[in-house]
Amino acid sequence: MNDIMRNEKNKNKKIIVYPISASPPTWGHADIMMRAAHKFDHVYWVAAINAQKKQLFTDVERTQMMQSYVDYYKLENVTVDSHDGAVIRYANNYDAKFLLRGLRNTSDFQKELELAAGNRGIDKNIETICMFSKPHFATISSSLVRELAQLDERIDQYVLPSIASQIIKKLKT
Repeated sequence: MNDIMRNEKNKNKKIIVYPISASPPTWGHADIMMRAAHKFDHVYWVAAINAQKKQLFTDVERTQMMQSYVDYYKLENVTVDSHDGAVIRYANNYDAKFLLRGLRNTSDFQKELELAAGNRGIDKNIETICMFSKPHFATISSSLVRELAQLDERIDQYVLPSIASQIIKKLKT
């Protein structure tokens, strides 16, 4: 679809981009994505490539996992994608006027505040919206899930069962 057609089609839509660099994505990430899908016309859930983070899974594997959550919730207004580079540029390319960031704690808040300021310097027309994790997801992180899996502990309460199997399989190889 060319830019003019896309701009016209998306002119009055509330579009948000929710980037995550999680490897693997957890129920906490999926919950925020699902809640956004109920508030916005369209959500682009993006596997952001962050060279500073240790990734257990490839970008393709991560997007497949993310798609599993979208399928689980039966959401038709969510597109799963991946992006290498400034996510604000991705948002601009898809006519999104909002970036979504999940917050679990005060250290997340400080990091996201700095990131939002940097993004505003790039494009002042795209707002950053923060959504708090539900309390029972606030302590879940991808690194915690990986660590528990390495200790042969149960992780299916933190991720979809199919993703738990992938994590265990990946850690054994």
